[in-house]
Amino acid sequence: MNASASASVPTTAETLRSALGGLLDGLPPKQAAAAVERLIASYRGRTPTDAPILRDRSDVAAYAAYRMPATFEAVRSALGALAEAAPQWSPGSHVDVGGGTGSATWAVDATWDGPRGTTVLDWAEPALALGRELAASSGSEVLRAAEWRRAVIGSGLTLPAADLVTVSYVLGELTPEARRAVVAEAARAGQAVVLIEPGTPEGYLRIREARDQLIGAGLKVAAPCPHDGTCPIEVGQDWCHFSARVSRSSLHRKVKGGSLPYEDEKFSYVAATRFPVEPAPSRITRRPQIRKGLVLLDLCGPEGEGLTRVNVTKRHGDLYKAARDADWGQEWPPATQ
Repeated sequence: MNASASASVPTTAETLRSALGGLLDGLPPKQAAAAVERLIASYRGRTPTDAPILRDRSDVAAYAAYRMPATFEAVRSALGALAEAAPQWSPGSHVDVGGGTGSATWAVDATWDGPRGTTVLDWAEPALALGRELAASSGSEVLRAAEWRRAVIGSGLTLPAADLVTVSYVLGELTPEARRAVVAEAARAGQAVVLIEPGTPEGYLRIREARDQLIGAGLKVAAPCPHDGTCPIEVGQDWCHFSARVSRSSLHRKVKGGSLPYEDEKFSYVAATRFPVEPAPSRITRRPQIRKGLVLLDLCGPEGEGLTRVNVTKRHGDLYKAARDADWGQEWPPATQ
């Protein structure tokens, strides 16, 4: 991520939170909470459907206020890993499949400078309308100029060619046939494809299947995997996922009854491209464990090396300092080492 993009991230996140602030004014708290609980179950991938999850304005408002900040942070994290693997690349066009209220478009805007043509596709008109409304208040010319278009997300989907195609928190809503069709169309249309799902075992399996599909379509994995080989995780024993820190809104605290000002959004993702990239040499797959004079790092390494745990001690000098500052999901060793 370039310096200007990095500097813009807090402003983008704050602007989004501000834009979301008044969405639930006038919506009874019990109605908002009920809508949120139903949406939580849906986005955990237990209700595949061929109809929109977001049905009306109250659903959309509840989703946007409750889920949009978390989706934004998860997508921004995945896009940041793609930007690290392709530091000289910037998308000139972006298609967001099932983009709803536009979380991914905000995340792309936080990651790369414009200009950029943006198209958001979703099957729920209320979501598109609210997404358009939020974009208008963003202060970003790219977001304000985005096209919000209704489309059925499924087997008959046809996408325009784009530098970047994102599909975030959508695959779990689809039947297996529709899911494969959407991934195939994203692979056909995009020079870069980023797929994000909830960081559950089911979400990981959907990403794992989609990863294989993208590789079969000729794309190369940019992140999080250091290689295009078979995932070394034994299905049923573990799952690949990462974490993004999210500031809790008042609605988060009302629904969950939590007192902390933040929560951690768990997500699984894959980013793949048709152009050359430099994947991480290894990826930190769990939160580092810091001991006295020791840091334990769980890593996914190059093909054939699989999953390993390394001990970084004071004897490693600057590498030890880097390990103490390292975070779950980052590449290892750091590019500066």
